[in-house]
Amino acid sequence: MEKQDKPRVLIDTRENERIPSVVVSAPQDRSEDNNNSPQNIITYTMRKIVNFFLDFLETIVVALSIFVVIYLFLMQPHEIKGSSMEPNFYNNQYILTDKISYRLHEPSRGDVVIFKAPIDPDQDYIKRVIGLTGDKVKVQNGSVYVNGEKLKEDYLKDPTFMFPGSFMADGVEITVPPGKLFVMGDNRPHSSDSRVFGPIPLDTIIGRAFIRYWPIDALGVLPGVHY
Repeated sequence: MEKQDKPRVLIDTRENERIPSVVVSAPQDRSEDNNNSPQNIITYTMRKIVNFFLDFLETIVVALSIFVVIYLFLMQPHEIKGSSMEPNFYNNQYILTDKISYRLHEPSRGDVVIFKAPIDPDQDYIKRVIGLTGDKVKVQNGSVYVNGEKLKEDYLKDPTFMFPGSFMADGVEITVPPGKLFVMGDNRPHSSDSRVFGPIPLDTIIGRAFIRYWPIDALGVLPGVHY
């Protein structure tokens, strides 16, 4: 009887034989399907909208804060009303008023200033500084004299005369009291100014006109006048 061969195991003695790799796929992440659900899409969209409006609101608040600081402490827009400063400022022109300069120094002769009207403090007037505290001012024969010197006012169209019943009379010299300024409009025949209501207190001054921004063809820094 022939012997039955026993099963044999062959051992491969070869070294460095490459071992085949098996790729096992990971379980499918079902969260992506959940993210694309209608409810999640609506939630995501609403979150984006809310974030947009919060960012927009923050920008508006910051801009308004900057505007308030500028308006209260640095500069203020004013619209020219009336003809008292012609031919240098006309009705419906817009200017920016510098509110900080006079916190650092006092006004100078020739400055164009905006101040609270003596007759109605709810209104703002615009006039030119003629005399400072202690100056001696006189109007005579159509000309203005400060401390005995005749002013050369090339920016005027008409001579300067007094009105009946005014604060000062023609040819009479007055001294500007402490803490006050003597101001006049550039349109001398049609300006209610210190000739009528007297010198104005320094603490009623809002600031100095320094930029005209409307109309566009008149845009620019206002030229200074020095006596």
